[in-house]
Amino acid sequence: MHALKNMEITFVAAAIIAIGASFATAGANTLEVSASSTVIAQAADSKMPVVTVSARRLTAAEKAAFI
Repeated sequence: MHALKNMEITFVAAAIIAIGASFATAGANTLEVSASSTVIAQAADSKMPVVTVSARRLTAAEKAAFI
């Protein structure tokens, strides 16, 4: 029982430290990212791969046979 109490205290202490660290570093080193027009043009020109399935659908009886 004493070991469980120590684990609870350790967890609460770690949570308090993590919350404090996240508030302390919330505004530090914010990074702004913007895509240039060349990157946007390359993304717009790329072709999206398309998958075509040419199989027939199973009937209800065939589906029931698999279960």
